[in-house]
Amino acid sequence: MFISYSHYLINCFILCDLFHHKDLIILTYMNFQLIALFFLIFNFSHLDAAENWALSFQDPATPIMEGIINFHNHIMTFLTVIVVLVAWLMYRAIVLFDENVHPTPIKFTHSTPLEIFWTVVPAIVLLFIAIPSFALLYSMDELIDPTITLKAVGHQWYWSYEFSDYATLEGGESLNYDSYMIPEDDLTGGNLRLLEVDNRVVLPVQTHIRVLVTSADVLHSWAVPSFGVKVDACPGRLNQTSLFIKREGTYFGQCSEICGVNHGFMPIVVEAVSLNNYVTWIANKLDGLEI
Repeated sequence: MFISYSHYLINCFILCDLFHHKDLIILTYMNFQLIALFFLIFNFSHLDAAENWALSFQDPATPIMEGIINFHNHIMTFLTVIVVLVAWLMYRAIVLFDENVHPTPIKFTHSTPLEIFWTVVPAIVLLFIAIPSFALLYSMDELIDPTITLKAVGHQWYWSYEFSDYATLEGGESLNYDSYMIPEDDLTGGNLRLLEVDNRVVLPVQTHIRVLVTSADVLHSWAVPSFGVKVDACPGRLNQTSLFIKREGTYFGQCSEICGVNHGFMPIVVEAVSLNNYVTWIANKLDGLEI
């Protein structure tokens, strides 16, 4: 909501500036300051699911997603400068090299300083982009000794989850369950269409989690945008990634690999809770209680 309102106010700035309405510019700026102050003072819901006409990322819930957004903003700085520069050069070429302006064109074939410039400057730009990208890639592949291991198995067309850490306990057993999308006719108030499931994945916050992903039939992909996670589920292969969820909430994702006719109907819902609530949830699940 805040992002959409910001886009609206920015458009107001542009229109007011075009028509030279200084009073409207001041009023719009004050409106922007007030709405920003409101959202900073009062709590507002995070964007953890897809919404109509969204133009930006979902709100980050892991350090990896924060790094992805920061790197995106870093690259956009260079892209903006490059687009402006190229547009300016094209404009100058179209206007100044018109036959009415210069009936007799200047003929030359080489320019050593120009060739040095357009070779060295892009190399420097790529260097400034490559260094943070390598750091982000290595951090995404880093696997710290996990506290919890979650195994996600893709099926046509639903997900199965397994918590196997508790099978080593005396008399313990691994926790397995399936997660199906809730049909539209069975949705209740507040449920998201095509995104809600009957059995959510419950994970604790502030905990290092390892996610193992595989498939029982065809290619799938376990993806949650707010986590910055997208792991392919391949038959006969076990892929892994790590999670460190920073805040509580409910996060929605979907299979991101075209896996068949019902590809769009196998969503992923992760509910991040406090460690105490997670212990209670897992204990009730292992005892066979419905929660």
